[in-house]
Amino acid sequence: MAFYHWQDSRLTLSCYIQPKSSCNEIVGLHNNSVKIRITAPPVDGKANAHLIKFLAKVFGVSKSSVIIASGESGRHKVVRISHPRKLPELLNIERT
Repeated sequence: MAFYHWQDSRLTLSCYIQPKSSCNEIVGLHNNSVKIRITAPPVDGKANAHLIKFLAKVFGVSKSSVIIASGESGRHKVVRISHPRKLPELLNIERT
């Protein structure tokens, strides 16, 4: 299974999150998921909110265009991004 797929204009990503890191960054691939480091701690939804904000910036969309479809309480998440304007070169995601 690929770490991403397109459904119409919506990009779905399988992600592995490392909270409480020293910086916000997309690291690359980790076991068929996008590994993402974020600075927020995994407490009271702070890491999820921070992840949404970070991905919105990276993909050039509003925060409301990014949703966590599954995995809200774990490190493995499925994230959906509607109409991404930018695609990180590191991930080599092809538009359909």
